[in-house]
Amino acid sequence: MRARLLHRDRDPAWDTAPGPQEDDLTRDLDLGTLYAAMADGDAFLYECARRVMMSPLTDPEEIRYRQDVLADCLRQPETVRELYALATEALAREKRVFGSFVRSPEASLARSLDVLALFLGLLQRLRHLADTRAGEFRSAGFRRFFAMLAAELDDDCLTRLRGHAERLRFRGGVLVSARPTRGCRGAGYVLREPPHKRGWRDLFTSSGPPAYTYHLPERDEAGARALGELRGRGLDLAADALARSCDHILAFFTALRRELGFCTGCLNLRAALAARGAPVCRPDPAPPGTPVLTCRGLYDVCLALRGPGPVVGSDVAADGARLLVVTGANEGGKSTFLRAVGLAHLMAQSGMFAAAVSFAADPRDQVFTHFRREEDPGMVSGKLDEELARMSGIADRLTARGLVLFNESFAATDEREGAEINRQILGALTEAGVKAVCVTHLYELSHGLYTHRPHGAGTVFLRAERTPDGRRTHRLVEGPPEPTAHGADLYARVFGERPTAPVGAAPLDERGTGRPWTGCAPRSRPI
Repeated sequence: MRARLLHRDRDPAWDTAPGPQEDDLTRDLDLGTLYAAMADGDAFLYECARRVMMSPLTDPEEIRYRQDVLADCLRQPETVRELYALATEALAREKRVFGSFVRSPEASLARSLDVLALFLGLLQRLRHLADTRAGEFRSAGFRRFFAMLAAELDDDCLTRLRGHAERLRFRGGVLVSARPTRGCRGAGYVLREPPHKRGWRDLFTSSGPPAYTYHLPERDEAGARALGELRGRGLDLAADALARSCDHILAFFTALRRELGFCTGCLNLRAALAARGAPVCRPDPAPPGTPVLTCRGLYDVCLALRGPGPVVGSDVAADGARLLVVTGANEGGKSTFLRAVGLAHLMAQSGMFAAAVSFAADPRDQVFTHFRREEDPGMVSGKLDEELARMSGIADRLTARGLVLFNESFAATDEREGAEINRQILGALTEAGVKAVCVTHLYELSHGLYTHRPHGAGTVFLRAERTPDGRRTHRLVEGPPEPTAHGADLYARVFGERPTAPVGAAPLDERGTGRPWTGCAPRSRPI
């Protein structure tokens, strides 16, 4: 039996080691907040969410298969939670079935019979759920799952299993055959079907072929041990077969709990977002080959989970673009948008809903982040060395179908060098087919890319929106880069007035170019 709810033709690789980029992804995209919302305090659900999201799907058909399953879960949350609770109960109760401290076929058989009796009751309940709720589900995954339960757990099967379990208890003793060998040693021990129970009519019929019987004396401990050994040899194959059968059922409940655990995590996340009025949508996975990114109302799901209400989303139309360059005002939502893109890709490629009104993108086989880091407290390397080393590690693992998110990368050196490093890296990536989103304050970089367009038409420039009065809307709009990040707005907000230049000098803009602040006259402020 196989659950096969997350994949059409295989089981998820739960034991796969995490990728080397997982720590950076978790840190930069704040995935811990997302996992915590999906877990709702359950450590097992947290782990299920982490493992599934770190193994993104790349085939659009596989993504749609899982999307259909999760759509059923959202329509029938009570049934899904009931199935998850049943699988959890099966594993918990199996752990409470203790066996003997003596390792022997007889002890193994006794424990396996207790476990089988437990599982049969739970399988009966699972079959009842399938019979009563199967019609409520539409996805191919759940239809196959319920059809499998109906075919493999029909009444005849469960009756036969109970009959076999009762016979294996050997309430009338164990019948074993063997053949004698040299030295009167037995060989070829075979467990036989026990004879039928004799009734009163058998008193008047033949009692069967003659047999030689030996009765052990009451205190013959050595004989009892020898007889127990013979009994164990006869029971060995039966005990092994029954233990394997129980392990098979246990593996089924384990896989079912894991796959339903991810589905339950999605239910928890949807409930948390609904409580905040945050919209979600079913992503549209585009066929591979052409870069696609079109979204409406895309927002950072982790930012929404940390706040009491919905957050502002952005609209982007970047189909055909391998490079998105994001510039604009400080605290305008650039980094938030960058995280939103990464989270939306991971959620969409996990078969989940996306944090947007609509979202369409081509699946990418890997997502990498290259965010600015704080100074190394161990003084092992400088900031630029550390950034270059991280980029080298990404390049070693990156493929042509990857996605890289840059946030203020290579700003640790002067602007000209930082712009040149970025330009060469972005050029190499986009030429290889990699999709990149770059948030930068380096005007020389963004202006040069916009003016010369060395990467062809496949570049889209976005800018953090700012109203004429300096207010941030936290939306991104398409537009050319500006030479200022409008840091004076933040200065005025903190100090109550705009900054001034030294006496006798022209007022400086944020980049120190000598351009005056718009609508601002130089004046001094006493200290």
